[in-house]
Amino acid sequence: MTNRGEGMGRSNDLERYFRHNGGRQIHKWLHYFDVYDRHFSRFRGRPVTVVEFGVQFGGSMQMWQDYFGPEARFVGVDIDPRCRSWEDAQTTIMIGDQADREFLRTVGDAAGTIDILIEDGGHRPAQQIATFEELYPRMSTDGVFLIEDLHTSYWPSYDGGLRREGTFIEYAKNLTDGLNAYHSRQPDFVVDEFARTTRSMHFYDSIVVFERGAVSPPTHEKTGLASWDPAVQAARARRVQPDDALHRRVRAAVPKPVRDAFWKARRRVRREVRQLRRRVSGSR
Repeated sequence: MTNRGEGMGRSNDLERYFRHNGGRQIHKWLHYFDVYDRHFSRFRGRPVTVVEFGVQFGGSMQMWQDYFGPEARFVGVDIDPRCRSWEDAQTTIMIGDQADREFLRTVGDAAGTIDILIEDGGHRPAQQIATFEELYPRMSTDGVFLIEDLHTSYWPSYDGGLRREGTFIEYAKNLTDGLNAYHSRQPDFVVDEFARTTRSMHFYDSIVVFERGAVSPPTHEKTGLASWDPAVQAARARRVQPDDALHRRVRAAVPKPVRDAFWKARRRVRREVRQLRRRVSGSR
């Protein structure tokens, strides 16, 4: 979780574009630019597919084109048919209601695999939740789903309110449990598709970002000597002086399953040696 103030004060290319914008209108909360750059910068200059809900005057679409570059492809979604006039060689505009799940599926079909989805549409819970549920599964393995203007989850005029059931912010809070599903000890708390495909969630003022990625069951290891005796620890430290650079090179070069198999075999051999020593000592 990151607060609004983190990173503020350092400009980035998106904010610079906004400050010098002489094109179509862009309307943004100023702390959004740092969040965008933090999660989107790795996609710049790549042939990515970007879907934006909420086109309006088309200024943000121009900003994204400048930011991601000429190889990116854009799909803009809005309910206002006048937005079709913003179509160009890089951009397709689709008109419809994002609360309509059938329409959302046509958006997914037209977009194909989505790398970045920016949800800045109607801001009502039913629209936001439908968009997430229909399109998040269609995103690329390392895609980013960013939903903004979530302060409307607290506005009664947008069917919101503090801790009001059914808002997107409450929906997102419930999804955080899925990040920890591999640690479940309850039969009704299972690893689902969300848990297997979501590396992280990031909460900001008015924004939630979902970072996708293939998630495997977590593993843990122990290193070092389990002893409360400082003398034993000191003796161990004198005997073991690892080459940190070499250790990093080995870890980078040898796949984890191979390393795990090696250490498992090493522990088995050491255990067998100790058992053999005990048998030899007992036979004397």
